[in-house]
Amino acid sequence: MKFDLEKMRRDTPSCTSILHFNNAGASLMPKPVYTVMCDYLALEQSMGGYEAATKSAQAIDSFYTAFANLLNADLDEIAYCENATRAWDIAVNAIPFEVGDRVLVHETEYSSNYLGLLRLSQIKGIKIDIMPTDAKGAINFKALTDIVDAKTKAIFLTHIPSQSGAINPVNEVGEFARQHGLIYVLDACQSVGQMPVDVKAIGCDILCGTGRKFLRGPRGTGFLYVKKSRLTNMHPPFVDLQAAEWTSTHSYTLRDDAKRFEGWERFMAGQIALAEAARYAMDIGLNVIQERIALVSESLRTQLQNIDGVTLRERGEGKQSGIVTFELKGRDASDIVLLLRAKNINVSAARVEHARLDLEGRGIVALVRASVHYYNTQDEIERFCTAIRNLRECSSRM
Repeated sequence: MKFDLEKMRRDTPSCTSILHFNNAGASLMPKPVYTVMCDYLALEQSMGGYEAATKSAQAIDSFYTAFANLLNADLDEIAYCENATRAWDIAVNAIPFEVGDRVLVHETEYSSNYLGLLRLSQIKGIKIDIMPTDAKGAINFKALTDIVDAKTKAIFLTHIPSQSGAINPVNEVGEFARQHGLIYVLDACQSVGQMPVDVKAIGCDILCGTGRKFLRGPRGTGFLYVKKSRLTNMHPPFVDLQAAEWTSTHSYTLRDDAKRFEGWERFMAGQIALAEAARYAMDIGLNVIQERIALVSESLRTQLQNIDGVTLRERGEGKQSGIVTFELKGRDASDIVLLLRAKNINVSAARVEHARLDLEGRGIVALVRASVHYYNTQDEIERFCTAIRNLRECSSRM
């Protein structure tokens, strides 16, 4: 399938006014996604929320088909959540951990996930083992095998870290989890929408993601995948009339599908828009998207490397994602974000508190994070690098 850059930019009107390299934070919504969300909100305004939901039931339910197709999952393995952290929390807290159970975590684990595990260590008595890695941040599977014991119950991984361009070996971890009988929890916030993500090929048991990043959906939307064979032994930490049926005064019955992790009240417009975002990505083609992002990000890395004072902080081996992190000598990352924003250039900062296991170990306080998408252009890369070069020159004169 041929990539139509002009159409993608027409579908993203703000491309004409801003340079958006903050797609790992929140992408710019394409017009079709924005339109279906606004149309539904207008319907709610015109006829009432319950009535709008009844009239739009098919569009709301299309979310499950869209994400089953996007992730190569079954319909009853998909749930809608208001964000990825909520999806991760409700699923992980449904795992029947016992005191003394051990979990494996990679050093690139997202901060909110690790905080959730710290809480589980306090209230359920689980133990956290950090996976051994090599100098490049890649998982050392040989050493990893040596730390697995009879009490090791689960393995946690972030597909693409928020603080570097690394792409973790999710399929290999899936095979490792299968061999050792581990529950495999994958955070796919930065990968879904950026590349093909196939839960069957990966072999994960739980996968969570968000709408706002590379999927280009609205904020306040997320999704959850839970493998059917795991559902029976996973009781959500809280339930409502969406998750369960109240069968008698003193009893209830959980749903037998992944909707047991949902809440009845949700952002219906967001669910419809997130389904549209998934279809929009699939219409372009996930392989096409991945190739385009790789082309744009590699060009950005190459040009940044040629700027005096810039140090790229990439990790991992092989292909890199659309996330490019770097330091600029003499400038704080947060200051750079503000200075660029004044020029209508959007980036973000990755700080040590966002990825302490990784950044603290490397002695890094903060990084500039420039994250590109398929709608970004070579002209934008050149404009961005010119702005960075100017900041460096100003810093040198101070």
